[in-house]
Amino acid sequence: MAVIDVAGFVADLKDHAVEHGFHVHDERHFVESYSLRQTWEVDLHPEEGCEGPVDLYLSLDVDPRVLLGFEDVVMGLEEAEEPPDEFHFPLSFTWALPPLTAGPDLLLLATDLAGLGGPDLPLEVSAIDSIPAATEAPERSLRVVAHQRVSLVRIRDGEEVPCDVLDRCLAVSRYLLDHATDWMT
Repeated sequence: MAVIDVAGFVADLKDHAVEHGFHVHDERHFVESYSLRQTWEVDLHPEEGCEGPVDLYLSLDVDPRVLLGFEDVVMGLEEAEEPPDEFHFPLSFTWALPPLTAGPDLLLLATDLAGLGGPDLPLEVSAIDSIPAATEAPERSLRVVAHQRVSLVRIRDGEEVPCDVLDRCLAVSRYLLDHATDWMT
């Protein structure tokens, strides 16, 4: 018997994201046959950006060794005991935009987004410049990533990703959505 419901956690996470102003588009679940490592991916964006260029991808990586280690600890506890909070899964938030013809200054963008993410949601800003053809202008592909750790104890207790994290993700999404048209022209 599993001590946590990862699929239920992902479903709750999607519902929680909708409550915070996101629109969910798609969900994928991958299982690596050799190691049994799993990845859950959810595609979403702000409700007002359904036709917009900003997408947010949530990715939860489930390491079977962490899951089995947690189950072993929980099964070895007395009924009233709580497990130690030392088992975590990585949860990544990745924002992507289409190629930009007038990409932003990365340092200014990183500074602006750092104010939105705050210390609880540190953001990594990166870009790749590519030239589609020798006679065309370079295009900049922008990517913003935030990494969090999700406690298996919190998943077991039915707690979701904190509201503050989803609110900050929404603020970052809206900022990118508001500025994307300027960067694409």
